Amino acid sequence: QLHSLLVSSGINAEYGGGCRIIGSLCVGNKNGLLVPTSTTDKELQHLRNSLPDSVKIARVEERLSALGNVVACNDYVALVHPDLDRETEEVLADTLQVEVFRQTLADQVLVGSYCALTNQGGMVHPKTPIEDQDELSSLLQLPLVAGTINRGSGAIGAGLVVNDWIAFCGQDTTATEISLVESIFKLSDKGPNNINQMRSVLVESMTS
Repeated sequence: QLHSLLVSSGINAEYGGGCRIIGSLCVGNKNGLLVPTSTTDKELQHLRNSLPDSVKIARVEERLSALGNVVACNDYVALVHPDLDRETEEVLADTLQVEVFRQTLADQVLVGSYCALTNQGGMVHPKTPIEDQDELSSLLQLPLVAGTINRGSGAIGAGLVVNDWIAFCGQDTTATEISLVESIFKLSDKGPNNINQMRSVLVESMTS
C-alpha cells in the first residue's frame, strides 16, 4: 500500500478558483496540517472531512503564506524560515508536535524549497557546506546529504515529495539522483515487490 491518504483539494479558491500548488501553500506530517489564512471555509471543511480525526488542522495568519516553501519537517522536527512569525512557530509546534529550529541552507531562507526531510533522513541544498550538514544532522538527529533533483536543481522541495515509504520526483531526475534519494531516505530496502504494489495502488487511485 502507499501508506498515505490521498486527498484531492484546492487551496486559496479566492485567488482564481482554487490554487493547485498545494505543496507550496501548506505543510504537515502525521500529526497535523497547517494551511494559510486565505484557505476558504469550504476548503478547510473538505480537509477536515477527508483527514483522520487524529490529524489536527490549523489555519494560520502568516505574512510568509507559502508555508510549504518556508517550513521543512518530519514527524518530530521542523526547520523554518528565520523570519517566520513567533505566533506561527507556536502554532506549528503545537499542531505538528515538532521541535522547531530557525535555519538557513546555503544562505537560502526558503528551507522548505531547498530541503526534504522524513523520519529516515534528509536531503539539503547542494551548496550546503559539510560543516553545516554535520551540525544540522546532529541537531535534527538525522542523517543528511547534500544533493540535487531534476538534473541538477538545488530546489529539492520543489522537485521531490517523499515519506518513509515512497518518493516521487520530477521526470528530469537522473538515475544518480534517484539512487541518492533511495539511499538517504532508506527506500531501496523496501524491495521491488512493495514498489510494484505501491505503483499499482497509485495507478488504480488515479483511474478510478
